[in-house]
Amino acid sequence: MEVVIVGSIGYDDIETSVASGSDLLGGSAVHAGLSSSFHLPLIPEKSARVGIIGPIGRDFKDSDKRILETRGIDISNIMNLDGKTFRWSGKYGGDMENVETISTEINVLGDFNPVIPETWNSPNVLFCANTHPLTQISVFDQCHNAGISAIDTFMLWIETEFESLSQAIRMADIAILNEEEACAIAGTDMIIHAIEPILSGTSLHGGESLGRGPSSLIIKRGASGVLAKFPCGLISLPAFPTSKIVDPTGCGDSFAGAFLANISSNLSSLNDIEIVRNALIHAIVTSSFSIGNLGSTSIQNLERGIYHARLDSYRRIVGL
Repeated sequence: MEVVIVGSIGYDDIETSVASGSDLLGGSAVHAGLSSSFHLPLIPEKSARVGIIGPIGRDFKDSDKRILETRGIDISNIMNLDGKTFRWSGKYGGDMENVETISTEINVLGDFNPVIPETWNSPNVLFCANTHPLTQISVFDQCHNAGISAIDTFMLWIETEFESLSQAIRMADIAILNEEEACAIAGTDMIIHAIEPILSGTSLHGGESLGRGPSSLIIKRGASGVLAKFPCGLISLPAFPTSKIVDPTGCGDSFAGAFLANISSNLSSLNDIEIVRNALIHAIVTSSFSIGNLGSTSIQNLERGIYHARLDSYRRIVGL
């Protein structure tokens, strides 16, 4: 398997200033998986190149399983559990920068204890999308032979599970964080000052005495673009200027999925500035589509001609 993604699979009820919807297919593994599979499409008579692992309940629709499968995602290791599928409900303000969580129903996600099959435990890229840090540690422990490993998180775990989160971050090659998360971990208000303390392990629980942090850090900055530090250098890129913002849910996961898919063919890619810059460009453009409709529907239905037209436009904007 080229890319294995472990995370949540669920249904979202979303309200924004321009649209609303319920029972929308979502979850971190879904958003990242759809994005990755767009960049790693099925090859005739070959196995799927992207696989996702996460729990679903008895209420998960067969039609949504087919959506994932027809987009080239292997769902054979999704865990079918008794109970209801994870659900989240949220409402975005007019600027789409802040979201109010109306309700979170953990449901079967609370019983999630992933078992990575032997055929999947040595992928080119392993992505522990946002889930409990102890779950992420378990996944990393099962996948020592992954070519490149990456992790995502969110503020709740930083505030409540920082010790185990720090352990999980140290086990990853790449930490993919947003600006608020990176600054919170590093204890600074300046994003540029957050990079070194995280990479060195200074700002993680236990400090440098417990080991360095990841070798690479990607900081998602929303409308301000991305700032990333790799062994090969520092990269800063702007966001794609789009006026169509319907729903930002899953944007960060779509970004991560696209980036990781575009480095999956070269396990030394983190040392190649051109490869990681190109992967970031694809991630930025892909995530600009993900915000254009409710839930994961934009990436589900993304057409390659439209995608490449925007990709060419972005390359002209940044001169690359």
